[in-house]
Amino acid sequence: MVINTNQNAVDASSALQRSQAAMNRSMARLSTGSKIVNPSDDAAGLSIVEKIQAQNSRIEAAQVNIQNAVSLSQTTDGFLNTMSKVLNRMSELTVQGIDGTKTAADKALYGEEFNELREQLRDIIGNGPNGTDSDPNWNTSSVDPAGSFNGISLFGARAQMTIVVGASGSQTMTVDAINLREIGGAMSNLLWDNAVDGSQANINVDSPGAVAAVNSAIEQVAKERAGMGAEQSRYEIVAQQLQVQQENLLAANSRIADVDVAIESTRLAKNEVLTQASVSMLHKANGLPQLVLRLLN
Repeated sequence: MVINTNQNAVDASSALQRSQAAMNRSMARLSTGSKIVNPSDDAAGLSIVEKIQAQNSRIEAAQVNIQNAVSLSQTTDGFLNTMSKVLNRMSELTVQGIDGTKTAADKALYGEEFNELREQLRDIIGNGPNGTDSDPNWNTSSVDPAGSFNGISLFGARAQMTIVVGASGSQTMTVDAINLREIGGAMSNLLWDNAVDGSQANINVDSPGAVAAVNSAIEQVAKERAGMGAEQSRYEIVAQQLQVQQENLLAANSRIADVDVAIESTRLAKNEVLTQASVSMLHKANGLPQLVLRLLN
């Protein structure tokens, strides 16, 4: 029996420190909900988690891109739907305008409505490059086209729009322009303004080719709407793929970084008991050297 070195106390103190450290670690994990409170808890896991979180952030950005593309597509389709209704009315007016039972006054009224509807189409499509010439072949009553999205003209000549739809940045979709200004197109022929470009006559409500011209414009708009519908379907598919990818990434991240409350609570309870036991044993170990006094008496 020795006095200077109390090995029992040293052992009890070491056990107390270990159980306290384990208890503190469990409390930190339970309070934060994370298994990796400090990098030393799981250095490799921390590296993986950081990569997963960065990839997840890029996926969220791609989802925003797709949502914006859907908004652009829906806006475009909304204008095309409006144009389709306008053209349907213009088609009706052309049939009435060439009817022999109508008086000149009647035809003048049909022609006035026809011209107003045509002006509305010009306002939606707007001024700007038409894909063939640098100037449009009609004037509009407004400076900016009604058919625009975030400052982008929806129905003029423009380059392909590239939408980033993946986390890597290399996964993209291209959105072609819907150019209703291009000379030679059905809509452009219908909206032609002889006062701006005298190379072609205006199409009026009673023009010989008015019915065919309006029908051709209706077909062009219907074709563009079908294309927009196909694009929207693809956006929905890509959005679903990104959602599945994000769910799997979050699940993987959770397995590495999130604490299992049931398991960690059990560890905490065990370490609390061990801490209490270590304190008790340390107290007893510190009292053992007092037995030496009996030998000295």
